[in-house]
Amino acid sequence: MWTIILMAGAGLLAGGALSLRQQRAHVSWIIVCWVLAGMCLLAGYFLTY
Repeated sequence: MWTIILMAGAGLLAGGALSLRQQRAHVSWIIVCWVLAGMCLLAGYFLTY
């Protein structure tokens, strides 16, 4: 269950990063969104074991 929630969160964060890039937001916000999305994916992967 938590894996699905984390994967969905990663998708939302990745979409947010793409949206921020399109809106020409500061680069640090875009990087933070991508890093958090990656961490969500990694946590979801580790929860499958």
